[in-house]
Amino acid sequence: MKSRLAATGVLVLAAWALPYGLGSYTVHVVNIALIYALLALGMGLAMGVSGQINLAQVAFFGVGAYAVAILTTHYGHGFWLSALLAVLATVVTGLFVGVPALRMQSHYLGIVTLGLALGFINWITNAHLTGGADGISGIPVPTLPGVDLSSEYLYYYLEVVVFALALLFGLFVVHTSLGRRLRAMRDDALAAGAMGAEIPFLRMTAFLLASLYGGLAGVLYSGLIRYVAPETFSIGNMFILLAMVIIGGRRSLVGCVVGAVGLTMVREWLSDFSTYAQLGYGVVVVAMVVFAPTGLAGVPARLRTLYARRRAQQPSRAELRPFTPYTVEERSGPDGVLLSVEGVTQQFRGLRALDEVTLAVHRGEIRGVVGPNGSGKTTLFNVISGFYRATAGTVRFADADTTAARPYTLSLTGLARTFQNLRLFGQLTVRENILVALDRTRAHTIWQYALWQPGVLARERRLRARADDILERYGLVDFAEADPSSLPYGIQRRIEIARAMAARPRLLLLDEPAAGLNGEEVQQLIRIVRSIRDSGTTVILIEHNMGLVMSLCEKVTVLSSGKVIAEGTPQEVVSTPEVIEAYLGDSDPAELGLDTPRSAARPEHAQEATP
Repeated sequence: MKSRLAATGVLVLAAWALPYGLGSYTVHVVNIALIYALLALGMGLAMGVSGQINLAQVAFFGVGAYAVAILTTHYGHGFWLSALLAVLATVVTGLFVGVPALRMQSHYLGIVTLGLALGFINWITNAHLTGGADGISGIPVPTLPGVDLSSEYLYYYLEVVVFALALLFGLFVVHTSLGRRLRAMRDDALAAGAMGAEIPFLRMTAFLLASLYGGLAGVLYSGLIRYVAPETFSIGNMFILLAMVIIGGRRSLVGCVVGAVGLTMVREWLSDFSTYAQLGYGVVVVAMVVFAPTGLAGVPARLRTLYARRRAQQPSRAELRPFTPYTVEERSGPDGVLLSVEGVTQQFRGLRALDEVTLAVHRGEIRGVVGPNGSGKTTLFNVISGFYRATAGTVRFADADTTAARPYTLSLTGLARTFQNLRLFGQLTVRENILVALDRTRAHTIWQYALWQPGVLARERRLRARADDILERYGLVDFAEADPSSLPYGIQRRIEIARAMAARPRLLLLDEPAAGLNGEEVQQLIRIVRSIRDSGTTVILIEHNMGLVMSLCEKVTVLSSGKVIAEGTPQEVVSTPEVIEAYLGDSDPAELGLDTPRSAARPEHAQEATP
């Protein structure tokens, strides 16, 4: 901590003293570099942190600059009032640009945002209001009491203050709950939604942040140059900005700054060789994408990874500790129906994955859902958890119709799930995975980031304390700062269950939780699931390990070809002719460990899976 404070102090002193050793032209270049650094911060927040492809950053830049120019020269407003209105106009533009992100992702979103940027450039080049190709000149000098901002030396200090505040705010966002949810959305939007992250709101927030930084950069640019023209906001400059972010490291705000400042300086040095410079930028970007996709900021992490591999032969002190059972909750009164699925059909064009499925799950129950591969089990979970909207039928959870509810709404209502294929957030640590699920804050609390940062920090401390408790309960303390993908498969499965339970759900859906586990790990899983039920959480699990199902579940629902063919206690289900024919085939139930219902799952059956 002391070393960080000392390094920060050295940087502040260096930034403050920088102009005293530079000539007037070099100071001008530094001022331009700071403006591009602001733009890169906004693009990094949208693309690197949030995973939203934003090729309209140069348009946000232009909206801020042109708004100041138009308001000051055409309407006679003062610079600072015009600056405030320009930033507001840019934020509104950002929200408009973000609308396509609600319906499309990946390269489609990039194409749309690029099209919007081209539309903006075409408008400012041809509109009378913007001065056409000639641009707008005569923008007044910003005024501050006792400071002559017509001097680029003094203007530098204004830029440094704005940039420092913008960088600190960006880092504050990234390392608190909002930034964690943005990063979770980037890594896996479906899993983030299942953890309660309001994905549509987060996508709009990403563009709002990008536009805010773009607007600030536009305001500073118009005050520095006092002239705006279309060539400053060209697509060529858009791709230069993209190169800055990629080279520096799009997932690191500091990396984005380094890339922006560094490439601005390189561009100036190569100004006499502009044709070759453009080719060089392209080659460098391609090389970075292929050989260092995390940019310069990711180099230290890659070196640490290589060092860790060399030390892999040494025994690790980290270990998976025993699970600490939950306190048993005393039940009072009858256990009513918590989840009701009535006549649900799910049609995928010519395929009917679910065919009028009906089931009711009571509070405090452990329900098993079994069936051959392709019988519709995971599709049923996807309908219940809001990933699919049923073609017909209704789903009711906690006495409310949730047929059309979105995943994040269901999560906030008290439903959590795991996935058949692990969907941990790979770029977040184990602790951060838990923190994403713990965070129950809603969209309307974003105002605290602008007006009440102490409240955000206080909530962050509370969340981290609760995360530590969960890590301790599930025996994951030694792996809190680890990358989940670097851990053994059995530990990853436990992390996913711990993450799901961090949301304190009333209903937990487990999709093949024993897949890939050895016999001892299956025994641990049984203890964990029973303890979860005893704590008051109802559990539904899909499982191919029939020994586990028979020992753990009080009631079993059997699916085949999208239909419920049997339902009842394990004893009743295994003796049903339809189940033996459709699910077990010609196998003898005794051979699969089904002749002794409610017995403990045996290690030798841990890897058994039905056809």
